[in-house]
Amino acid sequence: MTQPVRIPSDVDREDRVLANLTVRQLAILAVTGIVLYGGWTLTRGAVPLLIFLIVAIPIGVVAAVLALGQRDGVSLDRLLLAAIRQRLQPRHRVAAPEGVRAAPQWLTSRSTTTGQTDTASASEVSPAALRLPAEGVTEAGVIDLGTDGVAIVAVASTVNFALRTPGEQEALVASFGRYLHSISAPVQVLIRAERLDLSRQISDLREAAPGLPHPMLEAAAREHATYLDQLRRSTDLLRRQVLLVLREPVRATGPIDGLGGASPLAVLRARRRRVRSGEVTDTARRSAETRLVRRLGEATELLSPAGITITPLDAGQATAVLATACNPDSIIPPSAGLAGADDVITTSAAAADIDDDAPGRYRAAPRPRTPDNGATPATAALDDWEGSDL
Repeated sequence: MTQPVRIPSDVDREDRVLANLTVRQLAILAVTGIVLYGGWTLTRGAVPLLIFLIVAIPIGVVAAVLALGQRDGVSLDRLLLAAIRQRLQPRHRVAAPEGVRAAPQWLTSRSTTTGQTDTASASEVSPAALRLPAEGVTEAGVIDLGTDGVAIVAVASTVNFALRTPGEQEALVASFGRYLHSISAPVQVLIRAERLDLSRQISDLREAAPGLPHPMLEAAAREHATYLDQLRRSTDLLRRQVLLVLREPVRATGPIDGLGGASPLAVLRARRRRVRSGEVTDTARRSAETRLVRRLGEATELLSPAGITITPLDAGQATAVLATACNPDSIIPPSAGLAGADDVITTSAAAADIDDDAPGRYRAAPRPRTPDNGATPATAALDDWEGSDL
């Protein structure tokens, strides 16, 4: 007879094995204790106990703080290792898949250094190639992660839970619970905040105001455009967006254990095969994309009874989301109106379209369209695929 098992609300909490301590904490404390005891055993004939305690107590306290301390839910030993890795890595990275090229000779021959400070700063700013997990975006909006698999991003609408009756709230929880029980692969629910640009809405109001049938409507439209302009200049406008990210590995991870996840031995074998094989066949990638699209359809069907609408992103929108994630504090959102890093601008500044809302800023010339239909998928615009209410 089966019995219910209580699962803690913090599903990411590590298992406690002894005295409410995890394996990681016990390993740090045990290794520190063994090292200190071994040092005392080797030096007790020559070093007095008081001198040894003066040295050993600070070491033990530091080890205990690293093992037991936390900051923002992350243990201090992990934060220390992350700080060391960040310190050892290059500080400046540039988008250069082919590698960072040396400066041309005509530039290096004219460069001069005035002193030791300039030389030190030049050595610190030496860039390194930026390696991103995403290698590309297909026309269907599937993100290629290389040997790590594929992923797809969809926008999820929100539901006002607090204004529902208790019966409706229970129905919503049950609908979301059915979807959680159907999950058999990694799923991420990402809630992110991004800058809200009202330039298009303001320009549309000002352009449409003269064509309104009544002078009072025209005055109201201009007044609302002025209000939005003042609001944009006085505060930093943000909007929240809920993204559903589904990920699918290209290769199978092997046998599945009783809890529904891959066993550690299967994961280790999959990593070894990944390193050995290197390249991924097109058949395996298409199969992974098919499974990913099927999982997205299941999520859409299971979440629709709760009033949640799932809208998958196309190639341009997925590219814009990735670009915004790499540069979240950018004032100008990614769009097709802005030239990309590899694009050649052939339109002069005089022929460019001047942005009335931002003096001194020019919009890039329209991109050439492909012979079939629409712009290039990888550089398509992030249009108004999500409405924003003020």
